Amino acid sequence: MSSAAKTSTKAYSVLIVSTFAFTVCFMVWMMFGVIGIPIKKALDLSATQFGLLTATPILTGSLVRVPLGIWTDRFGGRIVMFLLMLSTVIPIWMMSCATQYWHFLVIGLFVGMAGGSFSVGTPYVARWFPKSRQGFAMGVFGAGNSGAAVNKFVAPALVVAFGWAVVPEVYAAVMLGAALLFWIFSASDPSHLVASNISFKDQLKALKDPKVLRYCQYYSIVFGGYVGLSLWMVQYYVGEFGLEIRTAALLAACFSLPGGVLRAIGGWMSDKYGAHQVTWWVMWVSWICLFLLSYPQTDFTIQTINGPETFHIGLNIYLFTSLMFILGIAWAFGKASVFKYIGDDYPENIGTISGIVGLAGGLGGFILPIMFGLILDITGIRSSAFMLMYGVVWVSLVWMYLTEVRKSEVMGSKSIPSLT
Repeated sequence: MSSAAKTSTKAYSVLIVSTFAFTVCFMVWMMFGVIGIPIKKALDLSATQFGLLTATPILTGSLVRVPLGIWTDRFGGRIVMFLLMLSTVIPIWMMSCATQYWHFLVIGLFVGMAGGSFSVGTPYVARWFPKSRQGFAMGVFGAGNSGAAVNKFVAPALVVAFGWAVVPEVYAAVMLGAALLFWIFSASDPSHLVASNISFKDQLKALKDPKVLRYCQYYSIVFGGYVGLSLWMVQYYVGEFGLEIRTAALLAACFSLPGGVLRAIGGWMSDKYGAHQVTWWVMWVSWICLFLLSYPQTDFTIQTINGPETFHIGLNIYLFTSLMFILGIAWAFGKASVFKYIGDDYPENIGTISGIVGLAGGLGGFILPIMFGLILDITGIRSSAFMLMYGVVWVSLVWMYLTEVRKSEVMGSKSIPSLT
């Protein structure tokens, strides 16, 4: 076998096992999106408290992304990912012993470490592939976001059959097994490490580039919004449409699943058409879907020549789920296209920049569920979650138009370099 062939085989082995590891990590990270519902009922939590409960792991997983990305550049993704996965096993198991609200919040902070796996795996995987294939490789790895959907298939079945406390016990065992498999089938390449004479401060200098702030804004929507809604949707279906938890989780997976697995297609499209074009159209599709999803169930009466007539406007469960499915696809493409920007603009500093952008996306996923709950408690309107997201997308559309779109083509087969 030739050296090139060996390298290719090793690269795909790394990609496959890293994607599997990230899927398990993401499944654990999203755990409260399902088990939080019986916990909310048992502890009689408000919508805001429920939002904080689901968001707590997201906070830790976001804050650790920057140091983990830097450590990946310096020490290699294999050892960092393996140790990260092992560090979560005991906290996951301890979750089954929690009985009070503060127990869940504190333990959730440690469980949330699993969310940092993204900023480890992204540069680790990308460096095994040539630049022309990095968008695809990062997209395939990012498909591990589908762990949010896996959680919606597995956790409800366990909750109904054995109670919510069994879920963290099973997930701890799965995480341990996934860590061992990752170590066995992954590999290291010393040439992928950042030179040892480059300091953390030197690596972080690239953050002065205003492009990074734009990428953070984009990612706070396509990833932060994905995380926030993935955590929120099961209870939304239960409250809005009166479904039981298994049916609600199955329908919520119609958003989570394409939002994860189709990321690889978004990576391929970004390689072919450029990150700019893909991201621009993702924002417009998001704007349309969120506008329709924002409209609350409404009854109004008008006076006609035959007397008062009452009309109802609102999305039924089929239209709602269809729009969520489309939104999930759009955000899958957007998550890949944002990281194609990073691969193009920062090929020597992917770990650090992906850590910063991932931090922004993760913080979006932390803040949004809390805001969803707070706005719901204040207004009593469930669709207010989508109203909030609609406004955030408006900001990105205006920002992108002013800095990129009006200075470049929107359609075409050539990649358009990002502009400051």
